[in-house]
Amino acid sequence: MKVKRKYVPDLARMMAEGEANYRRLLKLLPALDAGTSCRYGLRLPDGQLGQLSLRVVENFAYTTALEVEQSLGESPWLKTPLLHVRLYHDARIAEVIAPRNRMLEGVYLYPNPAMRAPDEKAQLNTFLAEWLNHCIDYGLSQEPVEVVRL
Repeated sequence: MKVKRKYVPDLARMMAEGEANYRRLLKLLPALDAGTSCRYGLRLPDGQLGQLSLRVVENFAYTTALEVEQSLGESPWLKTPLLHVRLYHDARIAEVIAPRNRMLEGVYLYPNPAMRAPDEKAQLNTFLAEWLNHCIDYGLSQEPVEVVRL
C-alpha cells in the first residue's frame, strides 16, 4: 500500500517568488501612497483589451496592502480575479494574503470541505507572478502621460 506523503511547502521557492513579486510590483507601481492606483491594458487573444488594476489600500512604515484585480470584459459566469497582496518592506517580499476577501491558510489538509488545494497559497503567488510578468512584458499603461514642452 502506497502511503500518501503530507504536503510540505518549499520555503526557499516561496521566498524567492515573494522577493521577485515585490520587485515586479514596485516596477509597476513605484508610488506606494495610500489611494494610489494604476491600470495596465492587456491585449487578450480575441483582440479585446483586458485590464490589470493595482490599488494601494493602506500604507504603513513596514507594510503596504494592495488590491490587484484583472478585468477581462463582461462575463456572466466568471468573476474577475481579485487578490489582496501585502508587501513587507523590511523583508522586501510580497505575498497574496487573500483572494476575494477570503483569508488563506498556509497549507490545507486534503481532502477538505471546500476542496482547496494543499498548496493554494503557493499557487496564487505563482499566479500573481505570471500576471505581473505579463503586464511588465506586454502591458499598456492606461494612465494619462504628462507631456512637457521645452
